[in-house]
Amino acid sequence: MKQTLSELHIGRYQKVFIIAEAGINHNGDLDTALKLVDAAKTAGASAIKFQTYVTEKRVQPDNPVFEILKQCELSRDQQIKIKEYADRMGIMFFSTPFDPESAEFLASLGVPLMKIASFDIVNKKLLEAVVATKIPTIMSRGMADEKEIDTAVQIFEKAGSEYALLHCISAYPTPKESVNLKVIQSLLEKYTCPIGFSDHTLDIDASVYAVALGARIIEKHFTLDRSQQGPDHQMSVDPVSLKILCDKIRELETMLGSKEIKFNPAEEAARIYRRPS
Repeated sequence: MKQTLSELHIGRYQKVFIIAEAGINHNGDLDTALKLVDAAKTAGASAIKFQTYVTEKRVQPDNPVFEILKQCELSRDQQIKIKEYADRMGIMFFSTPFDPESAEFLASLGVPLMKIASFDIVNKKLLEAVVATKIPTIMSRGMADEKEIDTAVQIFEKAGSEYALLHCISAYPTPKESVNLKVIQSLLEKYTCPIGFSDHTLDIDASVYAVALGARIIEKHFTLDRSQQGPDHQMSVDPVSLKILCDKIRELETMLGSKEIKFNPAEEAARIYRRPS
């Protein structure tokens, strides 16, 4: 039975949902993928996300990244094993489909969430395939302007399918001066769905600041070893940094407290110094 975003503990008034973005940092190796699941769970992430695609449907054979993507392409059998392992470990597994057939496969796998990459927020064919699954979906808005976001949102709303939006800058890595975190506030003002941030900077600061601005979903690429060869390893955090990020977000949540303006129990000792007239 499909769960709602709220039932998945994703929402504006929920604790921050932290996504450990494994992506293709397993390099096509099942054992490495399972170790990434372990690392994400140990760090305290809410979920681990992979990518589901058929290379030939994603890029042309003459594309410079074709061979890399082909090497990192997970078979359906491998993805079944990864999900089963994540289920046993007690961490949510989901994935980004890059073609309609991959979306259908993920639906058959029983994933609780889908993810739309920034590159595909303008891909109506893929959006409609994902919407047809009725599985709640998180969309990154990298490169998209308001009109393009609205078009994607309308596809979900017309079908009555739940969605969340992530602010994202599609630069790998993203320079700190280009992060533009104030967009999170704009998204919160314009849309009623959960809002988050997909972080492509080289450290964790932007993710923490995003939470302070109201982001309730954080997605961060991570790898077992940043020195590995591959397109994403160098811009990812390692397991130690991922744990620090998770811990800082949970600490910040405690510090943010409540919006209610009232006497705080921590002030009890100072009561005797009040000077009412």
